[in-house]
Amino acid sequence: MMVKKEDSFYPGKEFQKRAWVKNKSIYKEAEKSPIKFWEKLAKELFWFKKWKKAFTHDPKKLKFQWFSGGKINITADIFENNFLGWDSAESGIKNKLALIWEPESTDEKERKFTYQELFLEVNRFANALKKSGVKKGDRVGIYLPMIPEAVISMLACARIGAVHAVVFSAFSAESLRVRLQDTKAKVLITVDGYHRRGKVVDLKKNADEGIKETSIEKIIIFKRAGNPVDWKDGRDFWASELTKNESDYCKPAIMDAEDLMFILYTSGSTGKPKGCEHVCGGYAVQSYWTGKWIFDLHGPARNASATTSQMLADAGGDDIFWCTADIGWVTGHTYAVYSPLLNGATSVIFEGAPDWPGPDRWAQIIEKYGITVFYTAPTAIRMFKKMGAEIIKKYGFKTLRVIGSVGEPIDDTAWNWYFEEVGRGNCPLVDTWWQTETGGILISSLPGVGPFKPSFTGRPFPGLKFDILDDNGKPVKTGKEGNLVLFPPFSPSLSRGIYKNFKKYKETYWSQYGGKIYVTSDTALKDKNGLIRIVGRADDVIKVAGHRITTGEMEAVINRCPEIAECAVIGVFDEIKGQVPVVFADIKGVERDVEKIKEDIVVQIRKEIGPIALPKQVYLVDELPKTRSGKIMRRILRKLFTGEELGDLSTLSNPEAVEEIRNQIIK
Repeated sequence: MMVKKEDSFYPGKEFQKRAWVKNKSIYKEAEKSPIKFWEKLAKELFWFKKWKKAFTHDPKKLKFQWFSGGKINITADIFENNFLGWDSAESGIKNKLALIWEPESTDEKERKFTYQELFLEVNRFANALKKSGVKKGDRVGIYLPMIPEAVISMLACARIGAVHAVVFSAFSAESLRVRLQDTKAKVLITVDGYHRRGKVVDLKKNADEGIKETSIEKIIIFKRAGNPVDWKDGRDFWASELTKNESDYCKPAIMDAEDLMFILYTSGSTGKPKGCEHVCGGYAVQSYWTGKWIFDLHGPARNASATTSQMLADAGGDDIFWCTADIGWVTGHTYAVYSPLLNGATSVIFEGAPDWPGPDRWAQIIEKYGITVFYTAPTAIRMFKKMGAEIIKKYGFKTLRVIGSVGEPIDDTAWNWYFEEVGRGNCPLVDTWWQTETGGILISSLPGVGPFKPSFTGRPFPGLKFDILDDNGKPVKTGKEGNLVLFPPFSPSLSRGIYKNFKKYKETYWSQYGGKIYVTSDTALKDKNGLIRIVGRADDVIKVAGHRITTGEMEAVINRCPEIAECAVIGVFDEIKGQVPVVFADIKGVERDVEKIKEDIVVQIRKEIGPIALPKQVYLVDELPKTRSGKIMRRILRKLFTGEELGDLSTLSNPEAVEEIRNQIIK
C-alpha cells in the first residue's frame, strides 16, 4: 500500500524491499560527478571494447559525445552477451518469454517468443537483409504495424549495424515518401496488411505509392492479413522466402558508441519533419537504466560478482511490461522494444486499439497476461475514465506493481483516477517526461523513492541537471513557470542532431541560451520540494492582453468539471487582446443542458485561473480529433477555427470528428 504524506504519495516498505533504488541518496551520489556516475552505470552493459573518454563537449560546434571509442551492439546486450546465464540452465534466460503479441481479434491466438526464439528470428532476418544488399550504415525504412515482425526488423537492423527509420503505419503514403526521400533508404520493410477496428488496412498499397520518387529498390513484405497485393518482380520479396534457408546466427556488427543507430522523425504543425539522430552507446545505456530504475524491471543478473542465488532471484522477477505505444513513436522504440529486452523482462505488444472490440479490452489484456508494469498515455487514461469505473470493477489488477504515464502532461483528475481505479492505490504512479529528441525518460519519480504527486512529473533522473529559466536566462522562483532546460553533461541518449539539417538543429534546441544549454521547448514549474510539473509546450502559450496562459493549465482546470471527459484549448487571434482561448470539450454520453455545461466550464476557469482566461467560445463535442496513438490534434482544431487548409488527415483515428466540429464552428 502507498503511503500519503500531505499532498504526495510514497512507496510502502513492502515495495521498497524489492526496488532497485530505495533511497534518495542516489541523487547526491550522481550530483557529485555526473560523468563518473554515468560511467559506472555504463559498465553494467556488455562492451566489445571500453570507451576512451566518457564525455566530451564542444559548445561552439554544438557537438557532444558519450563513451567515445567504446564498441557495442545493442542486440549483443539483449541476447548472448547480456546475461551471465544465457547458456546456463540455472538462469533460464533462453527459455524466458521475451515477447508476447496480442492480435486485434479475440478469436485469434496470441504469439509468444522466448529470448532464444526471438534471437534466432532476428539472426535469420539479419542475414536476409545482408543478402538483400543492406550493409553497416545503410538506412532501412520500416513501415510496419504492431506485429512481432516489427520488433524483429528493428533488432535485425541493429544487429548488422543498419540504421532503421521506422515510419508509423498510420502515416499516409506522402508522409512515408518524405521520410524515405530524406534518408535515401534503398530497402523498405512492410506487410501485406493488418487489422484495425475490425477492418484490414492495405499497407502494401500505401507502401507502393509512398516509394514513388524515392531511392527504394527493394520492398520486403511480411505476411499478416493474407490479402492480395500488387506485385513487382525484382522489387518485391516475401520475407518468409528470404529467410527460409538462412542461418540462425549472424555475427553482431561491432559499432562505435557514437555510430548512428536509428533516425526517428518528429512532425510539427508546419514544415518538413525533423529526423532525430540516435547513437548506439548512449541510447543503450539510457534505455537500460531508465527501464530498470523507473519501472523497477527485474531480470537475470548482469553483475559479474553476482552469486547463483542472486541470479535466480532476479530472474524470478518475471516482469511483464506493457507499453501501449506504437513502434512508430519513440516511446514504442525504447519502452516496447529496447528497454524491456535489455532488462530481461517480457514485453507485450498489441495490434489493435485499447477500446476495441469493447471499451475494456485494455483491462482484459492486463488480466490475461498478468501485466506487472503498465505504461500508457493520459489520453488513453481519460478514455478509460470516461467509460466509467463500473466497467472495470470486475478486474482485480492484482498483478500490477507499477503504472506509468507518458506523452503529455497528465492533469490531477486523470492522475487520481488512474492511481485509484487502475493502481488500486497500491502502485507507484510514475509520470514521465521525455521527447523523441531525448531517446529515453529524463524526468520521473523513482518508484522505490517517490514522491508521487498528482500532475507533477517528478525529479530529473540521477545524473541529469535541469532548471527552469525565464526568457533572459535567469532561474525562475518556485511555483513560477518558465522554460525547461538541460545542462551538460546532458543525457547519453540525447539526439546528436537533425538528419542532414544542422541549421534546424541549432535553431530549435541551442539558439535561445547558447550552445551550453539544451532548450526543450516545454514550459514547467517546480514546487518547494523540487518536483517538476510540465505545463505544456512553449508554443502552446496564449498571451491574453500580455498575460501568459498555458493551454495545459486551462485544460487541467476544465477537466475537473464532472461532465467533461477531456478537452483541448487553442489560442486564436483577437484584435483587442492579441489572443484569446477557445475550448473544445468532449461530453459524449452526458445528458445535461448544453448551455449549463458551458456555463460550468466558464465558472471553473474564472474560479481557478481568473477572468483573464475566459474563453471566446466553448464547443461541446462527442469526440476530439486524435491520432491512432491517442494524441489530440490541436493544430487541426486551430485550423478549423481559422479556416486554414487542414492538410493530411490520414493519421487520425476518427476523421469524422473533424466534420462534426467544423459544422459546429460554421453554425
